[in-house]
Amino acid sequence: MTTQQLIQQIQQKKSFLCIGLDVDLNKIPKHLLEFDDPIFEFNKAIIDATHDLCVSYKPNTAFYEAYGLKGWQSLEKTINYINKNYPEIFTIADAKRGDIGNTSTMYAKAFLEDLNFDSVTVAPYMGKDSVEPFLAFENKHTILLALTSNEGAFDFQTNPEVSGFEGKELYKSVIETSKTWKNSNNLMYVVGATKAEYFTEIRKIVPYSFLLVPGVGAQGGSLQEVCKYGMNSNIGLLINSSRGIIYASSETDFAQKAREEALKLQQEMEKILKSN
Repeated sequence: MTTQQLIQQIQQKKSFLCIGLDVDLNKIPKHLLEFDDPIFEFNKAIIDATHDLCVSYKPNTAFYEAYGLKGWQSLEKTINYINKNYPEIFTIADAKRGDIGNTSTMYAKAFLEDLNFDSVTVAPYMGKDSVEPFLAFENKHTILLALTSNEGAFDFQTNPEVSGFEGKELYKSVIETSKTWKNSNNLMYVVGATKAEYFTEIRKIVPYSFLLVPGVGAQGGSLQEVCKYGMNSNIGLLINSSRGIIYASSETDFAQKAREEALKLQQEMEKILKSN
């Protein structure tokens, strides 16, 4: 999917919502456990109920890998279902991969070619030769971890003593350096919603790039604050919500309740888009 196709979808749906499909068998409705593949049945119901309200789905691969081969098959069935039935949806493999040379190439092939995701999250710690193999895929996107929403982000990412780049915080050095990599136009960046005050500085470095923003909802991030400081002329934001939507109910009405929570966010986004 091209960036322009993603922008068109945002305009059509009046939404820049990404729904995280982080499926925990201990949290899904108990009646689904009777199915041969309860993870896929859960995802299918959520997707069918919310696809018109969001522009992206983001399965976190750890929630599938934890269940071994069956979990990986559930992931494969989920991405195939989205690509077949809702091909306009932008898909993100939240895998946080990153290794050098042929290893990164194989990770990239696994998610961008074999599973046919539109994008994959990647850790930048090992530098350009760990990221450029992902960037080599045409009309695919690499979403680089830049400034995350967890408490430990302050250990390194915002610490100017860590980077060694003229006293800049490490996250700034990562973003600035990434712009020099081959096919960097295929880059997007993860920026946590709980760090809303940093968006102004990030937009000075990458004014036109898309930012994937976790942390709205259950983690306490403010949608209004993120949009105030992070939105650009092409919107440039994918706001992720996982638990707040998919676990809105643990009963048989779980898909409808998920839709209701997604609708609340979509309507708030529509208001923001109109005001901008």
